[in-house]
Amino acid sequence: MSQLHSQLIDPERFAVVLLALLLCAVIGMVTGPMHGNANPFIWGVVNGLFGSLGKRLDRPQRKPADLMMRGFALTVFVVVLAYFVGQAAGEAARLFPFWRVTEIILLALAMTAGSVWFALLRVYGALEKGGKIAPGAYANIVRTTRADLTRADDFAITRVTMGMTARTFDKGLVAPALWFMMLGLPGAYIYAALAALSWRFGKDGFTRGFGRLPLALERLMGFVPSALAGFLMAAAGLLTPTGGMTRSLVALIRPGGAAYDEGGAPVTAMAHALNVTLGGPVNDLDGSALQHSWVGPSSATAKLESGHLRRALYISMMAHLLFVLTVLSAMLWAGKIF
Repeated sequence: MSQLHSQLIDPERFAVVLLALLLCAVIGMVTGPMHGNANPFIWGVVNGLFGSLGKRLDRPQRKPADLMMRGFALTVFVVVLAYFVGQAAGEAARLFPFWRVTEIILLALAMTAGSVWFALLRVYGALEKGGKIAPGAYANIVRTTRADLTRADDFAITRVTMGMTARTFDKGLVAPALWFMMLGLPGAYIYAALAALSWRFGKDGFTRGFGRLPLALERLMGFVPSALAGFLMAAAGLLTPTGGMTRSLVALIRPGGAAYDEGGAPVTAMAHALNVTLGGPVNDLDGSALQHSWVGPSSATAKLESGHLRRALYISMMAHLLFVLTVLSAMLWAGKIF
């Protein structure tokens, strides 16, 4: 069994994951989101290089089949590029290890943590002051989620913020960490590139065709990490005041949760653990209407306030702590601690 484990996941990379997470948490909380975007750095690079090109290719008046072919070409190019960049990053980490500091920094570029909490705290601070949330307080949320919140009320802004916290735990931490453990930096970079394309063009599953391939590939690579992230988020309910782990775990095995492209298991787990309703329709920055499903217990409220946001921050941090404990347990099992 231990031989199978070592073939699937390299135990030598566990410590790198933990230190990269620590780096993301500390720097993100100190500096805040880079350019207002709390997603991983690589997502911003992909958006900067291909966002404008993809927007020109993804014209609403084009036929879905044409959009799919254009999306296919862009996706293949970005994935191949991510593979070679990942290989080069891995070679750089091998040639200039500096006690694996190089590898830690390069992995951290595919992850996020503290900047998400920073963005959440800005919205929380605005809610605590009372009155309508000013655009400056939720600007980071807009850039991170690509949700147009200019006409949204405070309840909707809070729901989007909480959903973002759950989704980034999955796609910005657990998934790249697992793929790094299995395939090294190329695996983490390929996943991050696909997640970035899905975030930019997938429209949470409501794309007409251009974002379908990155969505499908990201779903394939992200299925297991999403399930793990959902379980950890549900388990974090046990450590959260007034949280509920049991109802969250039950919700994960029953139909009716959030679709994968709308946040999947982590969003479902957070909604049920905190006994709130998340999701709901929203427009994206391109003007598309995203008809998100409502997720949460039938009796839960969708009118979320600062107290709900504070609990979302707490359960997110507890989920991160549980992920750290999971990796430490794997290190102990692999004999890398004692």
